Amino acid sequence: MRMSIAYITVIASIYGAATIAQDYDVVILNGRVMDPETNFDQVANVGINNGWITTITSDPIEGSQTIDASDHVIAPGFIDLEQHGLDPWGFKVNLRDGVTTQMDFEVGAANIDEWYAAREGSTQANFGTVIGQEFARMRVHDGLALEGPNISMPFFFDYRAEAAEDGVDGWSITPSNREQMNEITAQLDEGLRLGALGVGSTIGYAREGITTYEMFEAQKAAARYGRLTSVHHRFHPSASTPTETQTGVNEILVNAMVLNAPLHVHHDNDYGWWENQEKLQMARDQGFNVWSSYYPWTAGSGNYGASIVAPSNWEDNMGYKIDETIFDPQLDRFVTREEFDEFAASEPGRTLIAFSPPREEWLTDWIQIAGYGVSGDGMPSLNLDGEALTWDSPYEDYAGHPRSAGTHATVLRLSRENDVPLMLTLTQLSYIHAKRLGDTGLRAMQVRGRMQEGMVADITIFDPANVTEQAKYSRGKNGLPSLGIPYVLVNGTIVVENSKVLKDVYPGQAIRFPVEEEGRFVPASREQIMGILTPDTGSTRPSLLQDISDDDAKLEPVTPSITQFASAEPNNPFDWFSPRKGFDDSALFFCQVHGRYEDNETAARDWAQVLIAKNGGDPNKRFDPIFARQE
Repeated sequence: MRMSIAYITVIASIYGAATIAQDYDVVILNGRVMDPETNFDQVANVGINNGWITTITSDPIEGSQTIDASDHVIAPGFIDLEQHGLDPWGFKVNLRDGVTTQMDFEVGAANIDEWYAAREGSTQANFGTVIGQEFARMRVHDGLALEGPNISMPFFFDYRAEAAEDGVDGWSITPSNREQMNEITAQLDEGLRLGALGVGSTIGYAREGITTYEMFEAQKAAARYGRLTSVHHRFHPSASTPTETQTGVNEILVNAMVLNAPLHVHHDNDYGWWENQEKLQMARDQGFNVWSSYYPWTAGSGNYGASIVAPSNWEDNMGYKIDETIFDPQLDRFVTREEFDEFAASEPGRTLIAFSPPREEWLTDWIQIAGYGVSGDGMPSLNLDGEALTWDSPYEDYAGHPRSAGTHATVLRLSRENDVPLMLTLTQLSYIHAKRLGDTGLRAMQVRGRMQEGMVADITIFDPANVTEQAKYSRGKNGLPSLGIPYVLVNGTIVVENSKVLKDVYPGQAIRFPVEEEGRFVPASREQIMGILTPDTGSTRPSLLQDISDDDAKLEPVTPSITQFASAEPNNPFDWFSPRKGFDDSALFFCQVHGRYEDNETAARDWAQVLIAKNGGDPNKRFDPIFARQE
């Protein structure tokens, strides 16, 4: 039974405190309990039973395990939606940073059933994932099988390397025809059916390959389940027109709003963030479930093969200098342009750190915005030789971006130094993600991110006056754990005790939607679009296209194959969805015929022959090629 503090106080005054004394599994005494949802903020004792917070009281309580939290804050455990280092060492170092729920919503995973099954009972923090759009594209455009439970970070860069073995990153640069797009979307739907938390997109790394309609279809797939799409958006972090970073956010935000679907935008901490935040807040004011994350660092991280840091973008578009901004953690220094080109050619998966000077000024703005969430974007756990770390590896062995180890403590430190209300900071670190995900119907997040009776006992205890990061950019310090977070509980189990992560303690639970019997996939087709448009407009469909394209798929759910991938060429030459680069679409109605000719004049002549044949063979009749209308 859930009892309020006031109720307990009344009963105790009547019958005496001893009458209602209760033993708990764990008690946390004398700490400052802070709840971002209700703004509860007072020194109290917390009683935990069976993984749940059952009592928050000012009365004395006892339990099997006792934590003295004097002069410390008792806060909801931090929730991170972008942790790519989901390996034993990564879980360990993030627990030291107060993160009780560690998920990857950007890259995501494939084979959702197997992914969850492999981690059940063997993780120290809560875990969850989305279905990854990039993996589906690798299957379709690169022919990768991608089997087993580890089609996710931290093995991700291996799959990118495999996809590039033929010299072409098909997943990144190849646009999909209709059959390919439908196959990709069908794989996303299958992941959602199996309980994935949404769709994860790395369109920012595939901006040439993923068409706007394919992105719309991906968000539509998630929307059919009421789930989010979580996106590293197109053009991030460009500051040049017409590829400003905000244009990438506009694309996915419009999709989310017309679909009335949840949206999360990754690492919105570069040029244009102010415009993005204004639009996201205005959308929230209208009832849309949309939000974004930042991480509190002046540098990002990636690999030498990433299009974002290619000199044509980084230097020509962004205006940065390679030798001033690209830092190599293995060399422990900035690289020259020649070294960059060499690594990009020979080791495209090699980790780099990319500095963005304007972030120095922006940091103190981000920590004051309640609508932001914090997500660390932690990288795979590798040493100087590129080898995977184990749980027992020293913290000093990590060679990568310090955001993997110290993001959340950094936010706490910056907020303290800039007099940001601590309740707002806790909202960013925990509650905002729990609230937004809970609003998608995810029960596991409706009972996390809060310090209330009846909530899951994911709890982080920290010293507000001294909590700070130790992780730095220099070698040997990249992975040093945060200080001032002595206790962390996951589902009521102590996992960090006296600033030490306990080995072989695995209370982490799967954060997942229930598996559904049937999927909800509907293939994209001409009928799909015309069925939406014609009832409202009252217009008639172009008769010629209706006749030629009557073999298009009908608008009804299907059970797609997820092992037989689409062919490289469309079966229907009049494919609405395939891009036609280099041709002027203004002369003819939306059709694939453009892509088969050197110029539009030739296309128009051949199109005229089709029309003549359709209209009794009279070559003297005039026609309107836009609507295929005889006059």
